[in-house]
Amino acid sequence: MKSGPHIVSDVMTHTVVAVGRDALFKEVVALMEQWNVSAVPVLEGEARVVGVVSEADLLPKEEFRDADPTRRDQLRRLSDLAKAGAVSAGELMSSPAVCVHADATLAEAARIMAQRTVKRLPVVNSEGILQGVVSRSDLLKVFLRPDSDIEEEVRDTVAAYLFPDQPVTVSVHEGVVTFGGKLGNRNLVPVAARLARAVEGVVDIRMDFTTP
Repeated sequence: MKSGPHIVSDVMTHTVVAVGRDALFKEVVALMEQWNVSAVPVLEGEARVVGVVSEADLLPKEEFRDADPTRRDQLRRLSDLAKAGAVSAGELMSSPAVCVHADATLAEAARIMAQRTVKRLPVVNSEGILQGVVSRSDLLKVFLRPDSDIEEEVRDTVAAYLFPDQPVTVSVHEGVVTFGGKLGNRNLVPVAARLARAVEGVVDIRMDFTTP
């Protein structure tokens, strides 16, 4: 992977399985099983994303199979009860879809997934046209970055910037960055840790400085 900040377009999947509003329940289930995905975008017109059908949208069909509609706890979940009777993607989908743009950073995509409790995000352009899908596993690809690339970036953008005249060393093993050497001004240690942690692929930071 390239060095420097990564964006969604660097890691997203371009080949996407999607359905139209009229796709039937069993068709959606079959596609998700065939492609081993947990959700599919719902499209209309020129591939504009109007919603997403996820496993969570499909489960009420089974959950409420033998439900008593007079039970108070079930009546509080009217949206789930409605989906239990749905037969098409248009009835099943969660809308509006939670999407992300291709130029969003991986951190932004991760925050959206965490805040909205979703596993996959359709990637759309400014007009809402589907361009791909990014998943949790895609976001984790940054941690496959070679240690040598991480070390070079931390040395050039952190150590050389904060400690230009001090014998500070940088080493990386399995994504863990270790700063070493003699350091006079320890006030810069938390700054170095914060900057290094922002480098993509970094798993953790270790400080092994000695005082001159």
